[in-house]
Amino acid sequence: MKIAFDVDVLAKQMDINRMVHQVADWGYKYIEQSPHPRINPFYKHPLFSKECEQEYRQALKETGVEISSFIVVYRWSGPTEEQRQFAVANWKRMIQIAGDMGVKVINTELSGDPNQQEICNGMWFKSMEELLPLIEREGIRVEIQSHPYDFCELNNETCDMVKSFRSPNLGYVYSSPHGFFYDEGKGDVRSMLKYAGDELTHVLFADTFNQTMDCRYILNPPWLNGRGKADVTVHQHLAMGEGDVDFDGIFETLREMDFASKQLKPDAPKAGGDNIACVSMFGFPEKMDKQAPEARERIERELLGK
Repeated sequence: MKIAFDVDVLAKQMDINRMVHQVADWGYKYIEQSPHPRINPFYKHPLFSKECEQEYRQALKETGVEISSFIVVYRWSGPTEEQRQFAVANWKRMIQIAGDMGVKVINTELSGDPNQQEICNGMWFKSMEELLPLIEREGIRVEIQSHPYDFCELNNETCDMVKSFRSPNLGYVYSSPHGFFYDEGKGDVRSMLKYAGDELTHVLFADTFNQTMDCRYILNPPWLNGRGKADVTVHQHLAMGEGDVDFDGIFETLREMDFASKQLKPDAPKAGGDNIACVSMFGFPEKMDKQAPEARERIERELLGK
């Protein structure tokens, strides 16, 4: 199992060289490269100039850090056909970049619009039919997560969508700070992880509050506090223990599922190498010097027995 750090919070404060060195200083061997304005910006076509690539490669060489995965967010579920076509073009370039960098995993979101679920569902499957042959030919693993305000927010339904392709090159991402959206506020992490089963290849670790609980978040105008499905979604990416997520249940279930070593076995269910546990905390960068190493140490202790 690879333990990675999502560098979203760092990319907003420092250049690529310092970002990579900071991850190394916190004791991480792997970076999960979330959308970056010079590499894979949100919704737009990937960039990654020759100079940017050289800077990144040099920092990786200096530190011994590796990229475990890229995160991309494109409108491959529309809702318009023009958006979908742009997104597919973005995907094709990003797959090429991942191959050039030796990265075998791309983590992504369903995107779309929860108010147009039918059209976005169809658009997503259309994009998958176009992209999956390329994904399989390149031997990478694309991992799907549903994100708050995507056209589908539910754990089990998203798992079923991934499972429907029966492809070893598709995996499922369980994002703990999104979990209260995944089962409409119940927070039954054990059930959700077990439902994912062999599709589960990636877990994001960060805490959040249960948005369905009265006054966990307070929004105005007041009617948005009734969940606000058509208007707004709210969640956090806090340090473990600062919110409502059942991390004891997550770690216990992942141990039962042999998450840490499943992909290392000869009969590994998925392509793309080892499973990934990624620390995905964004909310308080001023606390990261303490919280980032603590999160890594807890994952090592809970899942690797260190």
